[in-house]
Amino acid sequence: MRLLVTGGAGFIGSAVLRQCLRHTDHCVVNVDKLTYAGNLENLHEILPNERYKFEHVDICDAAALARVFEIHDPDAVMHLAAESHVDRSIDGPSAFINTNIAGTFTLLECARTHYERLPQSRRAAFRFHHISTDEVFGALGDTGTFTETSAYAPNSPYAASKASSDMLARAWHHTYGLPVLLSNCSNNYGPYQFPEKLIPAAILAALEGAPIPIYGTGANIRDWLFVEDHATALIAILERGIVGESYNVGARNERSNIELVRILCQTLDVQAPDSLYRPHENLITFVVDRPGHDLRYAIDPSKIERELGWRPAATMEDGLHRTVAWYLENRPWWEAIRARGFSGGRLGLDAPGTSGAI
Repeated sequence: MRLLVTGGAGFIGSAVLRQCLRHTDHCVVNVDKLTYAGNLENLHEILPNERYKFEHVDICDAAALARVFEIHDPDAVMHLAAESHVDRSIDGPSAFINTNIAGTFTLLECARTHYERLPQSRRAAFRFHHISTDEVFGALGDTGTFTETSAYAPNSPYAASKASSDMLARAWHHTYGLPVLLSNCSNNYGPYQFPEKLIPAAILAALEGAPIPIYGTGANIRDWLFVEDHATALIAILERGIVGESYNVGARNERSNIELVRILCQTLDVQAPDSLYRPHENLITFVVDRPGHDLRYAIDPSKIERELGWRPAATMEDGLHRTVAWYLENRPWWEAIRARGFSGGRLGLDAPGTSGAI
């Protein structure tokens, strides 16, 4: 297939492209705006490759997108481009509304126009895969898991914007017949993750001897998924998923934030024995909680396991070991991000009740 992948220079998108170019015969067109978190260096392992093309395009730009569809004539779309950091959505929700909602609408319309022009033989095989998050379902209590039939109850501007984009994709399928697939994943981690997210932020703080900030008491629980496993799941959904269906992707790896960071610190103690900051756990610092911080997320991946035969390959221990090793071995990658002015400082402090204090 010729795949049009939006956000292919991002964390999850680049993992999808690496999987496609290493383990399939698909050709890929990477459509990316290259925002602060987009980085073509995420693809250096697999380039150059004659099956890869890049288009520096904003998904909100209808004319530019239409040109991309016309030139590259894709057989499928995998939509990963999104603003994704909850704290940033608290400080500046407008970017999330523009990209995640308006951008998804623009992409759906361009895909629909392209789809309706295809000959019948190709229309039967065309797919639009919309990739989303478990945060659209809101928060869980101490028990239970999110399934594909869980009600939507987003609690942050980010989650609300992704819930809106999910609903648009669903509507374009039911109203216009666009062959849509939908997936919702748990928290991803692994190599090339921009260091505003918990795991890379904690690793880099520990390596630099800086305080490792933990929101509240660290009791908030997330279900963790190694990004390379997520990429294999997304390709399985694209290739074998049933049009109109949604699939939850998770690895049954629940950890509280404080438990996770302590494991990271212990891993660093072993993998960075020459560090001046061992034991790294001494760097943990509790800070004012995020406004509206959801207590717990947990995904039930039974449907994708049962219907598509997908299983995660990495255990949590293996995934964290590989992640820590990658950041230790790839200092130039994250030092370049630091040099561009990203200090790793906290965001999301402007909401009521935070007082700007840590």
